[in-house]
Amino acid sequence: MNNISSFIRFQRKKLGITQEELATKAGVGVRFIRELEQGKSSLQLDKVEQVLHLFGFQLTPNKQRLDPYDIFWNYINKGVKITLFNKVIKYGIIIEEIIDKKENKIIAWKFVPNNNAILYQRKPDDKLTEIITHSDIFLIENQ
Repeated sequence: MNNISSFIRFQRKKLGITQEELATKAGVGVRFIRELEQGKSSLQLDKVEQVLHLFGFQLTPNKQRLDPYDIFWNYINKGVKITLFNKVIKYGIIIEEIIDKKENKIIAWKFVPNNNAILYQRKPDDKLTEIITHSDIFLIENQ
């Protein structure tokens, strides 16, 4: 899945609409939405723009290294190894995304370090978590 496909799927699910509803609102076919969410490479950019426009976004170049929506779909509630740009390595579980409401995008992650995981599982407490800014993450892997 590429950046756009995972982003579209995230936004659609966040709004609680089906692929059919999204297709109708965007003025494109359901097949196009399915292919878009699957990351097909032969999509027409003008139609991608139509769909993005519904969520208040436009297609622009981006230098961001890691796709936050890939992390959302593939690493939440799983044991991960996170390498930060400052070379610090963290082991633990990402439990939640933090969204900038104005920009409508993921900007950070609520993270439970391994050494706090058992305590957090018994009694969730924000004191046992830490916030990792998305732009600080160099690499993320499964543990």
